[in-house]
Amino acid sequence: MSEENKISSTVAEVSRDEVIKQIKTCYDPEIPVDVWELGLIYELTVVMNNVYVRMTLTSPSCPAAGTLPGDVENKIKSIPGVKDVTVELVWDPPYNTSMMSEEAKLELGFM
Repeated sequence: MSEENKISSTVAEVSRDEVIKQIKTCYDPEIPVDVWELGLIYELTVVMNNVYVRMTLTSPSCPAAGTLPGDVENKIKSIPGVKDVTVELVWDPPYNTSMMSEEAKLELGFM
């Protein structure tokens, strides 16, 4: 077995739960709820330690537009074993408060 094969065989598969845990450490600076609970993550795919995230923001004019997707990407990259991260920022479908989790709605007084 080559040295490269030895190294790759010891790296465990990154789990979706690990990625979600890291995403939940990212907050919209204007809202005290993480981006996962806000419903800003539309799609999350983890395949062979490569992560794809399709996300939105609360509005196209959100001041965090320049930083939040990069924050999500950097938090995911910090997970041991992650090879590549792609974060795609989309505006369709448009975000609305019905996308929030019940936890987020309670925190923000929507329930």
